[in-house]
Amino acid sequence: MKHLIVLGGATATGKTALAIQLAQQFNTEIVSADSRQFYREMSIGTAKPSPIELAAAPHHLIDNLSVTDRYSVGDFERDAMATLHTIFETNDVAILVGGSGLFLRAVCAGLDQFPDVTAETKQLVAENTEKGGLAWMQKTLQQLDPVHFAQVDKQNPARMRRALEVCLQTGQPYSSFLSSSSPQSRPFKPIYVLLTVPRPILYARINARVDAMMEAGLEQEVQGLREFQQLTPLKTVGYEEFFQFFDGKISRSTAIEKIKQHSRNYAKRQGTWFSKHGEWTAFSPDDLPGILAFLAKKNVCK
Repeated sequence: MKHLIVLGGATATGKTALAIQLAQQFNTEIVSADSRQFYREMSIGTAKPSPIELAAAPHHLIDNLSVTDRYSVGDFERDAMATLHTIFETNDVAILVGGSGLFLRAVCAGLDQFPDVTAETKQLVAENTEKGGLAWMQKTLQQLDPVHFAQVDKQNPARMRRALEVCLQTGQPYSSFLSSSSPQSRPFKPIYVLLTVPRPILYARINARVDAMMEAGLEQEVQGLREFQQLTPLKTVGYEEFFQFFDGKISRSTAIEKIKQHSRNYAKRQGTWFSKHGEWTAFSPDDLPGILAFLAKKNVCK
């Protein structure tokens, strides 16, 4: 039996460090499911593992793309499954780690099937979004699909855009295409481990992480990406706020405070997602003995 340890949790809960510990414990490899760590140009603002951490255990699907590449969750599912196939040729255990719930679910259970969307429909959504912004996307999706609107991340333009494209293309709610059937068959058994930290501590860790990013050169990293700021990967906390500062819309100090605030908001949304999806068993990131005991009960072994 092949086992996939699925390590999830909000930002700043210690997933990277624990994934490395588990990879060393089981002498195996890590597949990243962080939807922004794919991109070579985005390192500081995505809290990408350091060179020392990357050398401590084999990592996959980090720095494998440029921000100019088009890459969907379907592309990720394909690449992750191919990577896991290779790992499982020589290991009975692999580790999947990240805070992007949709990407984790794509690997463990597969994706729902959606109709094709024409270029004309995509252009229609793009033009209206340019005119009305996120507010237009939110209002329109609420009208077209109140069921999906109630659960979608309303601050995520990519997710909102995808749902609107399907609604407008088909004349049917996006939620009507979401499968209620059983997950797709996989050649491994997922074991879901969720890292949790009390909210006050988590928020303090997020604030400290942003301060560390600033010291590491986040502002300079974002400055070097200004020509790409309209691309989807750059619609990300830590980057959008500095683009607003560079464009003279907010002050530098406001940008930094907004990064902290938006990171805390994002962590809260991540926590909500994990509470609603999947059969997760929660642990403190410091409880390696407890996690190893849990995995042993699930018959995960070297």
